[in-house]
Amino acid sequence: MHEKTLAELSAALHSKAISSVELTEHYLQRIQQLDGAINSFITVTPELALEQARAADARLAGGSASPLTGIPLAHKDLFCTRGVRTSCGSKMLDNFVAPYESTVTQRFIDAGAVTLGKTNMDEFAMGSSNESSFYGPVRNPWNQELIPGGSSGGSAAAVAARLCAAATGTDTGGSIRQPSGFTGLTGLKPTYGRVSRWGMIAYASSLDQAGPMARTAEDCALLLQAMAGFDERDSTSVEHPVPDYSAELNQPLQGLRVGLPKEYFGEGLDAGIANTIDQAVKQLQALGAEIREVSLPNAELAIPAYYVIASAEASSNLSRFDGVRYGYRCENPTDLMDLYLRSREEGFGAEVKRRIMVGTYALSAGYYDAYYLQAQKIRRLIKNDFLAAFEQVDVILSPTSPIPAFRIGEKVDDPVSLYLTDIYTITANLAGVPGVALPAGFVNDLPVGMQLLGPYFSEPRLLNMAHQYQQATDWHTRAPM
Repeated sequence: MHEKTLAELSAALHSKAISSVELTEHYLQRIQQLDGAINSFITVTPELALEQARAADARLAGGSASPLTGIPLAHKDLFCTRGVRTSCGSKMLDNFVAPYESTVTQRFIDAGAVTLGKTNMDEFAMGSSNESSFYGPVRNPWNQELIPGGSSGGSAAAVAARLCAAATGTDTGGSIRQPSGFTGLTGLKPTYGRVSRWGMIAYASSLDQAGPMARTAEDCALLLQAMAGFDERDSTSVEHPVPDYSAELNQPLQGLRVGLPKEYFGEGLDAGIANTIDQAVKQLQALGAEIREVSLPNAELAIPAYYVIASAEASSNLSRFDGVRYGYRCENPTDLMDLYLRSREEGFGAEVKRRIMVGTYALSAGYYDAYYLQAQKIRRLIKNDFLAAFEQVDVILSPTSPIPAFRIGEKVDDPVSLYLTDIYTITANLAGVPGVALPAGFVNDLPVGMQLLGPYFSEPRLLNMAHQYQQATDWHTRAPM
């Protein structure tokens, strides 16, 4: 059963070939047997899952089911889930049980989906390798000595290892697309504001966006259908019509203009990845796409601009974790200042502390204009680059990462090198445009991801292009175990 895609499982559930309880028990058994070696889950919720599965079977029997009814999913552990620990991969929230449901998880509950548990992640979503989690690193199912990418690495590893049908992730600078590329999945970062952020523990509020991670573009379309939509509780939510994301999947690509940014195909790109993407481009040409060169001239400034803005927002967002209201509190504080200092010192990991310090410095008097304000100006230039490029092409294509998945521990002591692995994905978050990552081949038996970026609210076009490519290739069908 676990070899079927989400769409195939949905069809089997609706035809009564299997029940949701049977499917849920199957995935729970696989988690118990296999996840000890991968560490993709922080919390598994078997009682909740089986309760939801029984309710889903009742809906299926009554004829009131949606395409996601009875489908076992996993959620990144920064979506608040009522009555279930929501840790954000941090010691700071190890004991936090959310008293309410995030909009994203509630919409899946409303659709009748089943929650298997909460997946491991970089602490407070700060990382590109899933090594900064308080609960230990997640391992790539394709090679357990390698990282799966981050910060949604737990979700990526769980789906790649077939421990769930699909999972949610969040993308602040590539944290859905990069791990999808490293683990052979399809992952979508929607347009900023397309999916509600209410109940999603914030890292960088102007960059974070939730999205689906699954095996195929068809599956992502079904997931996004449930996730997308305006939410009055989220001030960053955009009131924009939600289309049928599956309606255009089978449209031909004839005449689609695809741009290759020259800045993304130069120095620093692994030769094997470059060759793999070149073969993917040829396949798209065979499907009718027109290939053109475009330029994103300010792309080289994206890394410093992103880390100033993201760290500044993290410094502000994480100031609430002070040992007073909820979360970790140090033992036997001598006074209020000692409580603040030791609770934060003991509760946060090294990467989170690093970004809080960078962000606080960038926002401090005397440096705000020199760093934060300049970074915001660069952000606008990057957005303008995309607007200009999309006047020439319909979609921009690139690798998801300049290198394949690397060894656990290889870049721990070199954060700048780690940050550079996000060089192709960060620009989309700064501009707020949607992007999808999908499997495009292999280098040294490791998956290589291809990234497609489009104008605002062009998710149907991106999913159509990804689906047509997947109809012509079989990279997305490969499994690690």
